[in-house]
Amino acid sequence: MAVIRYLAERRWPFRMHATYNETISRALDVYEQVNREIPFEGLHWFFDHCETITDRNLDRIKKLGGGIAVQDRMALQGEYFVERYGAQQAKRTPPIRRMLEMGIPVGAGTDATRVSSYNPFVSLHWLITGKTIGGLRLYPEENRLDRAEALKLYTMGSSWFSTEDGKKGALAPGQLADLAVLSADYFSIPEEEIKQLESVLTIVGGKIVYATAEFSKLAPPALPVSPDWSPVREYGGYAKASKQSLGASHSAACSHSAGHTKESNSWHLPVLGESGLWELGCDCLAL
Repeated sequence: MAVIRYLAERRWPFRMHATYNETISRALDVYEQVNREIPFEGLHWFFDHCETITDRNLDRIKKLGGGIAVQDRMALQGEYFVERYGAQQAKRTPPIRRMLEMGIPVGAGTDATRVSSYNPFVSLHWLITGKTIGGLRLYPEENRLDRAEALKLYTMGSSWFSTEDGKKGALAPGQLADLAVLSADYFSIPEEEIKQLESVLTIVGGKIVYATAEFSKLAPPALPVSPDWSPVREYGGYAKASKQSLGASHSAACSHSAGHTKESNSWHLPVLGESGLWELGCDCLAL
């Protein structure tokens, strides 16, 4: 409680990572007590994740003026969640539509590389289709977003969390003009192709920081790989598997390999590591 009071007194934004409703409940008990002494009004604070949050706790967050940052953890772990808690519980993990209906600030991200890939288009595909990478449909239509809504959470929505709402996130006069030119039209391509999108031209602070394809001639010199032990030195970039895998597969190297079944590993995204060729989606990232 002392830490939250210290932050509130100094009007410092803060966040807490919480997947389970039980954790959120305990945190809100503290927040509400501090708020009675030092009002949170105008303070940009928020929870990350909130997969199993209840409507009751959503209401408490709303009253305290907080926000929720959602990540596509379920895109990679949906099959495991269904196996443990059932398909019915998975239908609102997290309840994004309900958050928006209540007027809670919501921003989208990946929390990479702790719970997901850093690729925003994997996350956008999940928000729009309600599917895991393996193709399992988790959400009914009422808990899915259209393409404009999903993109808004990634841009304008997320600007609230950095206290930059109105300064970035929209193509509007006076806002920051960082942008990316995509490899295809996000709004017209088939839904299943969204996760294959990539930037072919990225501009930050008025400078071109990345260029490829038809913009290759504009590309700045490549940056050195950092840290120098990063697997990207070996496999060349996002989702580009090495021609040769090293040693044992992750299933063999993982201490809980008994959890790897043919049925649960319905998708494969190889990442080259010291122990061999890992496949994202194993129980290592379990909820």
